[in-house]
Amino acid sequence: MAPVDGAMIHDITGPLAIQKFYEMGGERVFDPERIIMLFDHQIPADSLAAACNHVYMRKFAAEQDILNYDINAGVCHQVTMEKGRAAPGEIVVGADSHTCMYGAAGAFATGIGSTDMGFVLKFGALYFKVPETIRAMVSGRFPWRVGPKDLILSIARDIGADGATYQAIEFCGETLGSMTMAGRMTCCNMAIEMGAKAGIVAPDEVTWEYMRGRRAMEPFTLASDPDAPYAGSRSYDVSDLEPQVAVPHNVDTGVPVSRVAGTHIDQVFIGSCTNGRFEDIEEAVGVLGTEKFSPDVRVIIIPASREEYLRALTAGYIETLVRAGGLVEAPCCGPCMGGAFGLLAPGEVSLSTSNRNFRGRQGSTESEVYLCSPATAAASAITGVITDPREVP
Repeated sequence: MAPVDGAMIHDITGPLAIQKFYEMGGERVFDPERIIMLFDHQIPADSLAAACNHVYMRKFAAEQDILNYDINAGVCHQVTMEKGRAAPGEIVVGADSHTCMYGAAGAFATGIGSTDMGFVLKFGALYFKVPETIRAMVSGRFPWRVGPKDLILSIARDIGADGATYQAIEFCGETLGSMTMAGRMTCCNMAIEMGAKAGIVAPDEVTWEYMRGRRAMEPFTLASDPDAPYAGSRSYDVSDLEPQVAVPHNVDTGVPVSRVAGTHIDQVFIGSCTNGRFEDIEEAVGVLGTEKFSPDVRVIIIPASREEYLRALTAGYIETLVRAGGLVEAPCCGPCMGGAFGLLAPGEVSLSTSNRNFRGRQGSTESEVYLCSPATAAASAITGVITDPREVP
């Protein structure tokens, strides 16, 4: 049983967690300053049920004096990181499977169910089984227009959808050392797609620079012992890595883009907690250049947070994407969870920078979702078919 440093709920899982809190006899949450409450899955409300959930959560926040609360700041995981609510050495839980993204900050972060979260809201602690660790050692320099999303799709293929069940994946090596926080977030975010309990990167200068201004903390060393035992160790060299695409209907089905090049697409989605950051939008705009998106493709771009939206807006990227024919939406999960908008009809195909392509994930169970990097998404949005981004000038 371990105390938690932070607990995150959002508008889908939050209402049930609050209900369980009351059913357990909860009157006051363990610490309102350690609870993060964000609306992102169905915001603005797209149904009466969603609107009622929002009201329920707003009343709870007011009743409990919850401070870390925002209804339109963006995707929960991105905002939690931006606000410095997950830091090196902390234990953070969230009622969402992609909470493991906070491991990019050197935290032990994991997703839990709403019932467990109800317990956490009341007691501020939870029982954990300490996971074994798989070490993913990454070396080499990324080739042109190949990046962290291509890496994690290739790792997912290698480890498999259940190859790291209830284990932690420690991402390390020279490539991770030179990777930005945005790239580290992408890798840790998708640890769950291999069944992992957590993904983590040991904090270094990149981490502490990101934390500066977000949390008042003095840097300290946190790393695995030299003789630490691992459940497994795998090595990856990105020097010759090609752009990767995960084909329907699983995440561990990544193949080089050349294997699926020419596949017709109806929609492109650039966003999500996996790849909706400024760096991802910048990468897409870099591929786009002065081109226009294909008139046969619906292109939806969603910055992961208000902060990332404003960065892209200031840089002129939002205007570039809109002029190219893209539809830029307010920060939220959007098509990723197949709820609010951007749904696929039967027979339609989506190419997405999000983290899951399960059957029915973005709409009809008769549709198909391919996963890729922002560069591949942008290149394909121009041509109307899945395209190698290295072939676009």
